[in-house]
Amino acid sequence: MLIDSHCHLDYFNQPGEQAEVVERARLAGVGELVTIGVTLSQSREAIEIAEKFDNVWACVGVHPNHAADELPVAEPEAIAALARHPKVIGIGESGLDYFYDKAPRDIQEQNFRANIRAARLSGLPLAIHARAADEDIARILAEERALGHFDFLLHCFSSGRALAEAALDMGGYISFSGILTFPKSQDIRDIAASVPPERLLVETDAPYLAPVPFRGKRNEPAYTAHTAKVLGEVKGMSPEAIAELTTANFKTLFRKAA
Repeated sequence: MLIDSHCHLDYFNQPGEQAEVVERARLAGVGELVTIGVTLSQSREAIEIAEKFDNVWACVGVHPNHAADELPVAEPEAIAALARHPKVIGIGESGLDYFYDKAPRDIQEQNFRANIRAARLSGLPLAIHARAADEDIARILAEERALGHFDFLLHCFSSGRALAEAALDMGGYISFSGILTFPKSQDIRDIAASVPPERLLVETDAPYLAPVPFRGKRNEPAYTAHTAKVLGEVKGMSPEAIAELTTANFKTLFRKAA
């Protein structure tokens, strides 16, 4: 069994579509999915979706691109309160996005720290969005770790080796998406090859970033196996072995889903 550790089921919003997507994933060997919040309102929607399916979990948090949508920045206590729901297994996604820069960077940082503190309050891991902001992500993680422990993963990894190593040194996990399968992503594959096996996860980030051979089309959780296959090749593991490994890692990190 594979687990899609990060997708956005709320974007599959046609009547009956979510059930069809979840069923196609099951038929493709993807036994569990995590649907991710990007605003507080969409986090509530993620919970509602997770309630409908036995094999769907949710994360709640505020994405950096939405950090300035509602000011002041969401309070850690408000995010942590949503996380008390039994289907919520993590915080996020949150982090920094200097590529799109849709929110002022100081507001992004305030929001990132608020989500980190929610992870600390709830005891749940944080899914981190890092885009063109490696140095500040590493700095904030180190500063916040000095204030108290929290678990985290770098989702949809597309950063440089320095951030990967900093995250691993802090005990973080790294999740790879369809980007791993792209022909020009050799640097990402090289980094994946060096990540300790016990820190690896896979995801789709659906409906974005469909892996080869579906690149350019709408992504969905059923395609998790294509990324897992390439990750297995990078690590010298069979598809069955990489599925078993990444599922075990998921259950170790997301203890509430165990």
